Amino acid sequence: MNLIPYPHNVNINEGNFTLPETFILNSELPKNETEYFKKRLSSDLKFKESSKSDANLVYSQLPKSGKSEQNDEFYSLEITPKQIQIKSYTKQGYFLALQTLIQLIQSNQKDKKIPAVKIEDQPKFAWRGMHLDVCRHFFTVEEVKQYIDYLAMYKLNTFHWHLTDDQGWRIEIKKYPKLTTVGAKRKESMIGAYVDNTFDGKPYGPYFYTQDQIEDVVKYATERHITVVPEIEMPGHALAALTAYPELACTKGPFEPATKWGVFDDVFCPKEETFKFLENVLDEVIALFPSKYIHIGGDECPKTRWKECAHCQALIKKNNLKDEHGLQSYFIQTIEKYVNSKGRKIIGWDEILEGGLAPNAAVMSWTGIKGGVEAAKSGHFAVMTPGSYCYFDHYQGDPQTEPLAFGGFTPLDKVYSYNPIPEELNAEQAKYILGVQANLWTEYILDFKTVQYQVFPRMMALSEVGWGTSDSKNYKEFEGRVINQFKLLDKMGVNYAKSIYNVTGKVISATHGISYELSTSQNPNGIRYTLDGTNPTANSQVYQNSIPVSKSMTIKSAYFENGEWKSAVSSQEFITSKTTGKTITLEQQPSENYSFGGAFTLIDGIVGNVKQLGKTWLGFQGKDVVATIDLGQKTQFSEVYFNTLDNKGSWIHFAKSAQVFVSDDGKSFKMIKEIGKDEILAAKGKIKLNVGNQNSKYLKIKIENAGIIPAGNPGADSKAWLFVDEIGAL
Repeated sequence: MNLIPYPHNVNINEGNFTLPETFILNSELPKNETEYFKKRLSSDLKFKESSKSDANLVYSQLPKSGKSEQNDEFYSLEITPKQIQIKSYTKQGYFLALQTLIQLIQSNQKDKKIPAVKIEDQPKFAWRGMHLDVCRHFFTVEEVKQYIDYLAMYKLNTFHWHLTDDQGWRIEIKKYPKLTTVGAKRKESMIGAYVDNTFDGKPYGPYFYTQDQIEDVVKYATERHITVVPEIEMPGHALAALTAYPELACTKGPFEPATKWGVFDDVFCPKEETFKFLENVLDEVIALFPSKYIHIGGDECPKTRWKECAHCQALIKKNNLKDEHGLQSYFIQTIEKYVNSKGRKIIGWDEILEGGLAPNAAVMSWTGIKGGVEAAKSGHFAVMTPGSYCYFDHYQGDPQTEPLAFGGFTPLDKVYSYNPIPEELNAEQAKYILGVQANLWTEYILDFKTVQYQVFPRMMALSEVGWGTSDSKNYKEFEGRVINQFKLLDKMGVNYAKSIYNVTGKVISATHGISYELSTSQNPNGIRYTLDGTNPTANSQVYQNSIPVSKSMTIKSAYFENGEWKSAVSSQEFITSKTTGKTITLEQQPSENYSFGGAFTLIDGIVGNVKQLGKTWLGFQGKDVVATIDLGQKTQFSEVYFNTLDNKGSWIHFAKSAQVFVSDDGKSFKMIKEIGKDEILAAKGKIKLNVGNQNSKYLKIKIENAGIIPAGNPGADSKAWLFVDEIGAL
């Protein structure tokens, strides 16, 4: 059945319910949810109401006393040839049943027959969320409402609204008007890839939501049984606020809302004046948002200014805090006490664990799963949103055929494979995992059409993960349901990504070195490819088996149906060397966010694109790269090469040094070359080393991480990232 998320219990019976010319609704149905149902189907059906019990759709509320393992979102949907019956404990359950019914009606519009079926269903996770950053780029109230509608369609129930950041303050606070008159605009915006360091020269804003508009959005979401969780960033990501009220900083400024992306040293200073300001802001926020949780950010807060600030150092001493990380914990706990006093709870990114977690705080685990594991083990609730699975600003297809994105590579199948319950947790600890959320940061998302492109179809995979019915073994079946859903998105005018139609390539190890394996969600017989760098046509080579890559070449491929081009052209250049496809081991593994292909990525013949941090780089935070390559037999070579990146705005720094070693037994290694930071900088990270005439079986390279990011750089005092790609020998 074409349903997303797929229900837990589905029993298909004999017969069908035939959709009538006029669909009769029982007049006792819950009003708000039924009006939504009518509006969603207004172009498909005509409606009228009747008080009779033989109406086409009837509803009965289940007694709360009968609950056992069922939660408030449980529903039963029974379709017989004569009638459709919904049962639930709550209006929320009724609303979720309607979403299932809407999908059944829309996917059977052609023959007007819905299969007779009984569905009993409820979600596994209480928090099924989507986030939207409106600070880097702003979206109108109507666009935000559309976004909320997408959540409702796929049974997501939490909208995380990222309202403040370095690049703009987007919520009206009446007590502090300069937050929007000054902080809601910036003089220009970065455009293109970060490494290009180019700007559009155009003022941006002032853009913000009035309190009336926010109330309108919250009401709209509430009618769809969606909780809106606001995020007010602190103590970092505060430049827009500090521009408006510089007295809240450790230094006098002046400041301006950031025109670049990234992390900045100027943050809120933990003094009485600042806490009073934030309390007053939170008073107005809490009055606008009825959510149990208020998100207070807490991520990526450099400690540079605090280290240099006499007030901060005195505060550390006065409160017997260990260091600036302890001061961060002091800051978060001070805010938490205030939020708790208002009957609410705080949730923050996993950096709020620094220096000790506030007593009642929940953690949103983004840097990986570690934060969520730590929170759950200590009895704190956590929402799992690791970048490697849940960041929808990452690429979802071949970066060469996709719009410019932040980086990373998170295709549909990877989202679908995610299990929000970490293996490290026992059954009792697992109860503290509230659920799962995907995040959409908008540095590279300039308009709402691109928002649509980045979230669809990945939101469908997230929906099924949160519902608890995803299973990687059934991915192809899920993919088929996604493609069926595209018809609905087409009807709605949604600009979804068609990446799953494209031909995707995977480098695999082969006896001769490597082969390139092509695949598509469609009939594989439709793939055509070339090896000479020209675009494929319907008459090009038909793909049948993986393509041997024995020399440097460019493979281009596309999917054709009936002689017509149906996909973008996928292009992959290979530059082979004596290490290509050999056996490689790493002493330390890359970060989960940047680990696509594992160690094999370093010897797969594909050189990483400096502007695309997606599929072809391995990223290591605070770790050295120590790679040992078994060449299979004694091999002659005289040059060794590798690439490393510099992108300080993203905390990525060139390596500090590199050493090359050789060995015949894989145990005793001799260093044959060493270079330092200056040489790496002079080569702009594209390292080619003359190592003399070598004849060895093993090649080892140690590439040293830059370590702690120095003051004056984004992310100062944090561990630097080291990005490395293709290690070759000639």
